[in-house]
Amino acid sequence: MDDYPLLNLFWTMFWFFLWIMWLFLLFKIITDIFRDDELSGWGKAGWLIFCIVLPYLGVLVYVIARGKGMTRRDAKQAKDAEAAFQDYIRKTAGTAGTAGGTGAAGGAGHGGVDELTRLADLKDRGALTHEEFEKAKARVLS
Repeated sequence: MDDYPLLNLFWTMFWFFLWIMWLFLLFKIITDIFRDDELSGWGKAGWLIFCIVLPYLGVLVYVIARGKGMTRRDAKQAKDAEAAFQDYIRKTAGTAGTAGGTGAAGGAGHGGVDELTRLADLKDRGALTHEEFEKAKARVLS
C-alpha cells in the first residue's frame, strides 16, 4: 500500500472516469453520424475516419462543429418515439373496447386472440418494450 499513495489512487480514478466519459461520447457520436440524414456517405466516412484515427481530437471537433445538430436529432428522435407510443396507446385503447365479448371472458374470445397476435407482432418489430407488451397483454386477458 505504501508503493501507491492515496493521491495517486484519486488521480488514477479521475483519468479512468474521464476515459469512460469519452467512450460514452464516442459511441454517442458514432450513432449520431449514422443517424444524420443530411450528411452524405462521404461525410459520414470522413467523420468516422477522423474519430477513429484521431479519437480525442475527432470527438472534440465533432462536438464543437455538430453539437447543435446532435441535440436537435436527439430531441427529434425522442419526440418521434413519444408520438409513436401515444399513437400506439390510442390505437390499443380504441380497439380494446371492441375486441369482442363482455365481462371477464371477453378477452378470451376471437378478438382477444387477434389483439394478442397484434401485440406480439408489435413487440417482435421493436415497437413495444417487454414491459409495455406485458401490460397490454394483461389488459387484454383481463
